[in-house]
Amino acid sequence: MGWLNALIQGLLLGGLYALFATGLSLMFGVMRIVNLAHGDLAIVASFLALALVSGTGLPLWVVIVVTVPLFALLGYLTQRVLLQRSLSSGPLATLLVTFGLSIVIQNLLLEIFSADTRTLDGGSFATGSFEVSGAISIGYLSLATFLLACAALVGIQLFLSRTGLGRMLRASSDDRETANLMGADSRHVYGIATAIAFGSVALAGLMFSIRSSFDPAIGPSRLIFAFEAVVIGGLGSLWGTLLGGMVLGVTQSLSAEVDPALTLLAGHLIFLAVLAFRPRGLLAGRTA
Repeated sequence: MGWLNALIQGLLLGGLYALFATGLSLMFGVMRIVNLAHGDLAIVASFLALALVSGTGLPLWVVIVVTVPLFALLGYLTQRVLLQRSLSSGPLATLLVTFGLSIVIQNLLLEIFSADTRTLDGGSFATGSFEVSGAISIGYLSLATFLLACAALVGIQLFLSRTGLGRMLRASSDDRETANLMGADSRHVYGIATAIAFGSVALAGLMFSIRSSFDPAIGPSRLIFAFEAVVIGGLGSLWGTLLGGMVLGVTQSLSAEVDPALTLLAGHLIFLAVLAFRPRGLLAGRTA
């Protein structure tokens, strides 16, 4: 039963990784941008939520509802003001811009909040669980995170396939010049994609900060897990992102049963194996 419990916990952990990876996958699938500041943005959301909870006394769930749309707006503005200019200069330019953004974010957080580790108090919801059997229990937070990841992916998929703006986003992903000739404003479309990516990574950061401690320097490690989930699942495939997250989570959880010291190493080895034998990922495809 111990192995079955490890499998279940790994699948639930995969939901958190998938939530982190969703925005990264979307930005790459639509704009071919690898956002190196992705993990740092999640930590910004965590610190913002911490500041709002401490400064206003609002319940955590209200703070989450407020923070995610704020980050979506920030994403739209970031795309229009910062990233759009670098898109025409090629992928290296956007890579350097997001790398610079990552460095600035980490140093700003360090200056404002210091290097101390923090956590968001989720109360009994963060620590509570329900028992499936004598050896298997499922945490409320872990299950909620997994369901949020699935809901986010379903919502994005429906947006891309059922709305005019979503179809325009897919068209811009396939051929920006042709989409522009058909009346699409690629700057606005890319801004919407970035807004969705920022909103999803903010939600991931908040779920992570309730689950674990965080500090200004932890963003790059979140980026690594998100990037591995995207690559394992398949570049440009939203459902591949969920699969990649679950593969990564299960690998880490099962390896911890053998030796806790192997937890992170096992996930990295799976990532390298996918790169070596199936470099396009398990479900390689387009964003839609």
